[in-house]
Amino acid sequence: MYAAIFIAALLSGCASTGDWSSDIPTKASSKSSKATRVNLKNQSVSKIYAPSDNLWLRIRDGFQMEAMNTPLEIEQVRWLSARPAYVHRSMARSSKYLFYIVQEVHARNMPTEIALLPFVESAFVTNAKSSAKAVGLWQFMPATGKAFRLTQNVFRDERRDVVQSTDAALDYLQRLHKQFGSWELALAAYNWGAGNISKAQKRNAAAGLPIDYESLTVPRETRNYVPKLMAYRQIVLDPQAYGIILPELENHPYFVAIELDSDIDVALAIKLAEIPADEFHSLNSSFNKPVILSNANQQMLLPFAHAEIFQEHLKQYNKPLSSWTAVQIRKTESVDQAAKTLGVDVDTLREVNGIPKGMRIRAGSTVIIPKTSRRPGDVPTAIAENASLSLEKPAPAVPKCPKSAKGAKHGAKPVKCAAPTVSKGNSSVKNAASQHKSASTTLANSAKNGNAALTSSSSASKRANTSQ
Repeated sequence: MYAAIFIAALLSGCASTGDWSSDIPTKASSKSSKATRVNLKNQSVSKIYAPSDNLWLRIRDGFQMEAMNTPLEIEQVRWLSARPAYVHRSMARSSKYLFYIVQEVHARNMPTEIALLPFVESAFVTNAKSSAKAVGLWQFMPATGKAFRLTQNVFRDERRDVVQSTDAALDYLQRLHKQFGSWELALAAYNWGAGNISKAQKRNAAAGLPIDYESLTVPRETRNYVPKLMAYRQIVLDPQAYGIILPELENHPYFVAIELDSDIDVALAIKLAEIPADEFHSLNSSFNKPVILSNANQQMLLPFAHAEIFQEHLKQYNKPLSSWTAVQIRKTESVDQAAKTLGVDVDTLREVNGIPKGMRIRAGSTVIIPKTSRRPGDVPTAIAENASLSLEKPAPAVPKCPKSAKGAKHGAKPVKCAAPTVSKGNSSVKNAASQHKSASTTLANSAKNGNAALTSSSSASKRANTSQ
């Protein structure tokens, strides 16, 4: 069983250049992290070190943006300095993720101010969700997440995945920087949308006005967006001046990424790693179900020490790693009917799949069920990558029309009921097909128009501010 799971670390070795590097090749997959990996089977985590032992120094050294020194920035600095407990909590949360983000920012030659952006977006809460349905450290909207290949299905939401969402956010920001030519405008476009920033620039240009960030007419949230980031920059530069104490952060990776070759239950992974459940979930917020899938290119993140414990316990574990599998529902039916068809407990089916009472499961949906001797294997790739769950309310029952009763009173109020079906050739089939085609065309046009609108504007324009 141990051989079925390969362990790799999102770490880097120390090179003579004074920066992190390694000659170990990365996995040739577009979904893999670009960070270098170390194999725990033959390399020791304890022997890996960094040129500096203070991550804050490394962040300061990488600052490239100019301080704005505007009233808005001063106002944001005052707001943060008046709330040291809030700042300390978000800084402490960042300790799990900040090294990885700084490492990726540095690898792309981006200003390290960008690594501070999750403070503004989510206060470093990995499962943060805004009222506009933006999710994760980087607050991706569903459509923008899909545009940057962040999987969102029954099993996982990669908008909450630290590694994948960081990669997508930095891709997005680099694209915006290339489009607008400044980081201030790129950040504003990340918040309000590239299309909106372009329109604001055109309006200014037509009026003979400058088109830089501070000259544009933008919503209040976007106007405050860059000053908020620059306020965090000021605090990192000189925390004592604002009465803030930064937590100690080592210039060292916090977590290890484990690639799985067999499905494993979340509960078992927590047990084998001897890690508190809340710590596990803070690093693995993308998992939606009680099983981690090997055929979905999922990575499980663990702190160094717990990764080594997991490795040792896994060698000795000789029982099945997973107790869950997944199947597709062939026809639309109630939860009770589906449970009977699948031979599983109805309450278990409803609870693990989050199905409210009174809802039916639509055909083609994927549901999680306990493994049985009939279904012993891991969840196949096709389901792992494309699983969706669609529910509907059952149609209200319509009473059949009763036969005319003798002695019925004349003028009695008629009862609404279903008329008997009369077959006349294939007309009913043709009408149904015609209606289906019309509805499909309308939905397709609606979806096309909606997607166009989402593509033209940034996901972040619909975000609710989660940082204050």
